[in-house]
Amino acid sequence: MKNIKFLILGTLFGIVLVKAEVISWFRIQEMFRFESFHMYGIIGSAILVGIISIQLIKYFKIKSIKGEELNPQPKKFTKNNFYGGLFFGLGWSLIGACPGPLYALLGAGNYTIIVALLFAILGVWFYGSIKNKLPH
Repeated sequence: MKNIKFLILGTLFGIVLVKAEVISWFRIQEMFRFESFHMYGIIGSAILVGIISIQLIKYFKIKSIKGEELNPQPKKFTKNNFYGGLFFGLGWSLIGACPGPLYALLGAGNYTIIVALLFAILGVWFYGSIKNKLPH
């Protein structure tokens, strides 16, 4: 019962994703075919909000809910980032959905996404089982 606020917030976020057509297979395909600015505008807006948020966190020295100092550090780019992004983008373009809104797609009545959801869960489980053997 203590997590009901997260369920409500997640449901509202899912509604926003559906109404903004972010989960639309057609919009995603338009993006990968460079036929529409819609998704690039949304992704660009998210990047801009992220940049501003990080700068505000640093400037105001904002702390976490537990009172810990937040000190975001730049990440080192490696070839593994490139390969991971390549596989992520390939999967995204093949199924026409980002893993983030899989539950929103399911909630919107797209029941074929259950296959992608099961494979996403399988992928997370597989990564967790071999994580210690991978170079990080």
